[in-house]
Amino acid sequence: MGYSVFLVEDNLELGELLKSYLEREGFAVRYFSLGLPAEAAIVEHPQLWVLDIMLPDTDGFEIIKKIKAETPEVPVIFISARDQTLDRVLGLEMGSDDYIAKPFLPRELVIRAKKLLERTYGAQQGVTGKVYLFDGYRIDEDRRSVADGETEIPLTSKEADLVLAFAANAGRPFSRDALLNLVWDDNYFGSDRVVDDLIRRVRKKMPRLRIETVYGQGYRLMV
Repeated sequence: MGYSVFLVEDNLELGELLKSYLEREGFAVRYFSLGLPAEAAIVEHPQLWVLDIMLPDTDGFEIIKKIKAETPEVPVIFISARDQTLDRVLGLEMGSDDYIAKPFLPRELVIRAKKLLERTYGAQQGVTGKVYLFDGYRIDEDRRSVADGETEIPLTSKEADLVLAFAANAGRPFSRDALLNLVWDDNYFGSDRVVDDLIRRVRKKMPRLRIETVYGQGYRLMV
């Protein structure tokens, strides 16, 4: 059985086309042309959301708030025809993992979805990783999870990417540009302040983790 993907797109022609392309790759796709029915289905916990920002009954920003409240680790790809820079920055700040500006080729969505799913759920496909212990936290590379004792800490996909990057390179300073490339690959165009926001969120969730601000360089995990 393929990954479960929930697709929200109000343009019926485009929605059906994207659904067809994703299904050809073996994904189990559920398609919504309206936002409110998609909100009601958040409790079904799909493995990926492909979410249009402009919808007739709500908008993608409202939906992603509810997705991340219910399942913070589930990745979200935003698609939009609106102002690209503004939507990209807002989407990333709210926890989206990728952004595709309309118009785009359906094949581009398929490629990005596969890459994001493999990065997020790679451990489920037999990838062998490591377990790191820092400041009382157990960071599991395979499961892409962090636990404080017996309590798992809910992390978004980007938060997990950041923590794993620091854990695998403890003591090494990273510039903001380096962290942008590590966490967002080459797909992000905009202010590097999203790195500071991501650091702030991780520090809030993992207050004992010693992520140090290195003047003139960026950040590093203290050992």
